Amino acid sequence: MPRSAPSRSVPVEALAAEVRAGNRRALAKAITLVESTRRDHQEGAQRLLEVLLPHTGGAVRVGVSGVPGVGKSTFIEALGLYLIGLGKRVAVLAVDPSSALSGGSILGDKTRMPRLATAPEAFVRPSPSAGSFGGVTRRTREALLVCEAAGYDVVLVETVGVGQSEFAVASMVDFFLVLLLAGAGDELQGIKKGILELADALAINKADGDNVGRAERAAAEYRAALNLFTHASPLWDPPVVTVSALEEKGIDRVWAVVEDHRARLVAANELDKKRRDQQQAWLWSMIDDGLKRHFLAREDVARLLPEMEAAVVGAKLTPTEAARRLLALLDQGGDGGARSALTSRRKRTA
Repeated sequence: MPRSAPSRSVPVEALAAEVRAGNRRALAKAITLVESTRRDHQEGAQRLLEVLLPHTGGAVRVGVSGVPGVGKSTFIEALGLYLIGLGKRVAVLAVDPSSALSGGSILGDKTRMPRLATAPEAFVRPSPSAGSFGGVTRRTREALLVCEAAGYDVVLVETVGVGQSEFAVASMVDFFLVLLLAGAGDELQGIKKGILELADALAINKADGDNVGRAERAAAEYRAALNLFTHASPLWDPPVVTVSALEEKGIDRVWAVVEDHRARLVAANELDKKRRDQQQAWLWSMIDDGLKRHFLAREDVARLLPEMEAAVVGAKLTPTEAARRLLALLDQGGDGGARSALTSRRKRTA
């Protein structure tokens, strides 16, 4: 059954106060409000976030990515339990693939992380990706802020690890960890150059039993590969470590790497800059999404779009020309301001 968002009778200020007090039920209700696509709920969500915003920013934000089967959930549970042992409160935002029929989560991270999900110091929130770009829900960023306002010390964001999800997660966290497997053939086959450039660390998982030797060899190969690329931050050379999430080995090393990375960025005033840059990129992504929605909602665009799509598919027009004709409707309809904004954005990102 889909979650129900808070009713409009619940004052935003009261909900915010309960979230700040650490009420888990209120936290779940707030995230549901943030995730809702209803216009009235979205208005309430933005008011809620405005109240909570001064209390955000204090958590360590860690993204965890990797292909399906690499053991992300087992690793996150092991890491979460380790952090709880250090006296920290941990929130997990685990993005599930959405069911094509119901639109709901189909993996159920609370069942895949049973020990962590029942720990009072942890909050595990599986959210359906709802077909959004990169498998990351559009509201994951807002949910992260709500968790920070609730006082969680560490927020772990797990992605389904497909398509562009790694880029989406890296754009909202302080530290981006990529989990990899050994013994799957060519260790470097299929690894994207962009992922190596984004990763703050690589962890070879399932380094246990007969696989320990293969994991160490894979780690050596990945270390050599990383030397070929320039990392996003000149302050940091991404390490490669081996871990066994199943046996909970190497988890302490991973957290030590996260802390070392954070200390270096803070000392150089780079962490605040990184977050400011992420906020600005987030703003423009929301503008882009909004412009596209407004554009597609126009009646003249709705009438012409099927014709242009058919012309492109039938090789009668190039996509460039079809797009030009559709965008020309903005000038004809008096929406030159929107067209100018779109053009300006393209120049900024060119």
